[in-house]
Amino acid sequence: MAERQDGGARATTPQTTTPQATTPHEADLDIAAAIEQGRTALGIELGSTRIKACLVGPDNVPLASGSHDWENQLVDGVWTYSLEAVWTGLQEAVAALLADVEARYGVRPTTVGALGVSAMMHGYLAFDEAGELLVPFRTWRNTSTERAARELTELLGHNIPLRWSVAHLYQAVLDDEPHVARVRHLTTLAGYVHRRLTGRHVLGVGDASGMFPVDVATAGYDRAMLAAFDERAAGRVPPLADLLPAVLPAGADAGTLTPEGAALLDPSGTLRPGIPLCPPEGDAGTGMVATNSVAPRTGNVSAGTSIFAMVVLERPLERVHEEIDLVTTPAGDLVAMVHCNNGASELAAWADLFGQLAAALGQPADPETVFEAFLRSALDGDADGGGLLAYNYLSGEPITGLEAGRPLFTRTPDSRLTLANFARTQVYSAFGTLSLGMRVLEREEVGLDAMFAHGGMFRTEGVAQRLLAAALGAPVAVGRTAGEGGAWGIAVLAAYRAAAAGADVPDLGTWLAAEVFASAELDVVEPDPADVAGYAAFLERYDAGLAVERAAVGALAPRETTARTTTQES
Repeated sequence: MAERQDGGARATTPQTTTPQATTPHEADLDIAAAIEQGRTALGIELGSTRIKACLVGPDNVPLASGSHDWENQLVDGVWTYSLEAVWTGLQEAVAALLADVEARYGVRPTTVGALGVSAMMHGYLAFDEAGELLVPFRTWRNTSTERAARELTELLGHNIPLRWSVAHLYQAVLDDEPHVARVRHLTTLAGYVHRRLTGRHVLGVGDASGMFPVDVATAGYDRAMLAAFDERAAGRVPPLADLLPAVLPAGADAGTLTPEGAALLDPSGTLRPGIPLCPPEGDAGTGMVATNSVAPRTGNVSAGTSIFAMVVLERPLERVHEEIDLVTTPAGDLVAMVHCNNGASELAAWADLFGQLAAALGQPADPETVFEAFLRSALDGDADGGGLLAYNYLSGEPITGLEAGRPLFTRTPDSRLTLANFARTQVYSAFGTLSLGMRVLEREEVGLDAMFAHGGMFRTEGVAQRLLAAALGAPVAVGRTAGEGGAWGIAVLAAYRAAAAGADVPDLGTWLAAEVFASAELDVVEPDPADVAGYAAFLERYDAGLAVERAAVGALAPRETTARTTTQES
């Protein structure tokens, strides 16, 4: 739910990367001309811990970026972000991008060929007729919808996860929340931002499939399921189809940047209105694009605040599985998603702690250096983590049946407590719940030719990638854009929108293979047999120890009703 790259650094200002002044080269002059002429694409992604803007050139290679770190808040038991924080962060990320472009190429862009917005999926953003937010944004991280998800799964014959938008709406109905009668529009975070920029209530099919089930044959919401929901909720809310955004596939016309939208995005007035936008997408979809994983039998793992695996299916699954979400690619193909609420956050927290220790010893180091050193030490650990056990549960975890989380580290007296074993155990813990979910796809005999990985964890070469290969028992590929995250993925989708407007273009998968990844460099790591055996021993211990985590949830209540969290994200 995508974009922290710095291993846990807590920046409070926009971030840019400014090169040292050099004599302009011919290539730089060509890039400057492309920027001035708008032969570029801009992608903006609102991840759980960072808002990032990425500008790509005519060859879809990143040219510049800008970002803004932000924090979700736990307010009255609800994980949320304020809408004011959304716009402050967007404006600062775009301002940082424009400054980065000017520093690198000596020009300040006033337009781009196309623009795209993506964000963390799911959650609940409910508006009234006037467009006013009715209750604070309930993010994907909230797990208070168990009854609604269970009843809807039974009603629809389709797994409805706790974090899906329709689960949040129906839970509000079940709880007789006063605002329900006033709901007139529902959307995701990407859909909300897109509507403010363009005036259009639309959503990319991948993001839409995390609000309500999509029929892949029609690339729209499943009509029979809509009718079933409407019958169940009759008299409480308007017909669901009237509330949900219209569904669009990749490459479709999703509107243009209005004068009001341009002023919201860039109050300086540098960016002019009229820029075409691609359909807004979720971070799962941009992760598939960023790893060229949109064709059947391909898959990817995105590791950030959450961690999830996406596998594009050749055929529907045999039956409903509560561990598996069925969503789609941005082109509308069926995808099996194993989504875990907790990913790399605990790794970043421990790296922060070790950084504080280094500073206390008079040897301060920047957070990224500390994170990399901590991560690399995992390679020297015992294959099974030395008998140590950790849970990275900052929040509830539906796959393992936990409504809340308590980060936990424990060991037996005969375990081997070393830094290397501790680091390896923390990395294993980030993959533990994912492995339990992937077992379901193994039993369904889902075909998978390639698994790609991306996110901040994979910037440290050869560590998380090697241990993920052990966890999956399959080769894992990482590309040079592995750390670019979803902002690059949505920039590529914006470029696809621009290409689709000018001429007939092939389907998204064919276009990505030819125009974006034809010369991509991939590093593929095969699973090491010793690591595979060691991880299997760890996972057996991890599964058995879930009783300890459940006891911790029951025994340890949160200290405060309001809290903030800053975590590493993909």
